[in-house]
Amino acid sequence: MTSNGPLAGLRVIEAGSMYAAPTAGRMLRDFGAEVIKIEDPAQGDFARQWQPAHNGTAIGFARLNSGKRSVGIDMRNSDGRDVLKRLVSGADVLIENFRPGRMEKWGMSYAELAAENPGLVMGRVSGFGQTGPYRERPGFGTVAETASGYAYLNGWPDTPPTAPPFGFADSIAGISAAYGIAMALFERSRTGRGREVDVALYEPLMFILGDAVLNFTSTGTIMQRHGNASGAASPRGIYEAADGGWLSIAASNQAIAMRLFDAMERPDLKTDERYRTNEARMANNETLQAIVIAWIKERTRDENLAILEQHEVVAAAVNDSSDIVDDPHFRERTLSMLKNSPLGDALVPGPILHVNGYDGPTYDGVPAVGEHTNEILTSAGIGEDELARLVSAGAISG
Repeated sequence: MTSNGPLAGLRVIEAGSMYAAPTAGRMLRDFGAEVIKIEDPAQGDFARQWQPAHNGTAIGFARLNSGKRSVGIDMRNSDGRDVLKRLVSGADVLIENFRPGRMEKWGMSYAELAAENPGLVMGRVSGFGQTGPYRERPGFGTVAETASGYAYLNGWPDTPPTAPPFGFADSIAGISAAYGIAMALFERSRTGRGREVDVALYEPLMFILGDAVLNFTSTGTIMQRHGNASGAASPRGIYEAADGGWLSIAASNQAIAMRLFDAMERPDLKTDERYRTNEARMANNETLQAIVIAWIKERTRDENLAILEQHEVVAAAVNDSSDIVDDPHFRERTLSMLKNSPLGDALVPGPILHVNGYDGPTYDGVPAVGEHTNEILTSAGIGEDELARLVSAGAISG
């Protein structure tokens, strides 16, 4: 694969499965890195078995792993671990998401790997991090979403704490790991030495929720669920229009709130003491929301959005996947074609940001388990006889 991306020429070994570590790998691959995915030869990444699936291919696996190259290595096998060490010795980055202590038990601590490859950057993603009392606990995204405080704040006051129906914590942790790896690579460009990057699944999410912790430690207040309101500014929410369509409005600063009142042709609200300032609006949020709800209900979603856009009020349609795919802005800027996979030609969200002068990656094919084993190991200097021995020993895929 050739690329003019900012990470072109970078070799990444992804010894990770499920969502978080593969997300980090995809972030790096999206900007030009070569990503070699290490999978169990027998069953591969367990994400291959997730639902939903189409034509035998898991949707989530295809999204995160298109364009990577798969090498089947059994890391429970000592010969397999030796093969991985050989690959890591010539790599720039290793990403792993085993439970803390497992890599050390296998003789692949960062210190041991860096002794052979001083420039190696090792990105480590785990439930609770490499240090602390909980370091040995297993952790998936759902645990991170509850432990971080997110689930407690998500939902309505009269409903239970709610976890998201997608890999929220995993995705944020994977993006954060890629950010940490990029920082370490920048430092390496000056010092020649790599770093160990330690990401706990819950920490990036807890950072996003940091106001709740600061609020409690400074005022003693435990923030509660507010549904679609923010608890910080008013009016803000999701509203149903006359045609049953939904839209969001975020009057999150004073100027936008005033423009919203102009759009509603309610200049009286601008001077009403109950709604003149954000503090007053928050104190009277329930009555103000009733006014906004009634106004939105007078017209269709598109009619509302046209008026709000004319008055520069921050607003958007509540999109489902069909809305996203039909939207010309998203089709031009955000969506990319996934080709040559069992899913058929299908659209997938592309890179999370844009870099001037780089057109972005292509998403071409989803690797089979161990599809590139011989190719990658041969290029690493492993001859045919040794490959045959490793296959016979169950260390690698055939």
